[in-house]
Amino acid sequence: MSTEIEKKSLEAHVELCAERYKNLEDKLQNLDNRMGKIEELIVDIKNAVASSPNESNKTLITIGTAIVAALIGGLITLVVHIK
Repeated sequence: MSTEIEKKSLEAHVELCAERYKNLEDKLQNLDNRMGKIEELIVDIKNAVASSPNESNKTLITIGTAIVAALIGGLITLVVHIK
């Protein structure tokens, strides 16, 4: 329905595009905030790995790798859905 309105009115098109870009910008800001929190967690994991015995290192590295893989997967999903 909104595409029909956009075809008939440039003003409506401009307003709808502005709203779409605002929503996109909000989602990207939310993603940036989440990535910042995850970065802090990764630094915490790195510090824990540096100060823990060898056996615990394997577990922390596995957890860190899983987190990074999940982030990359989420980022790819976001990029695919934006297009």
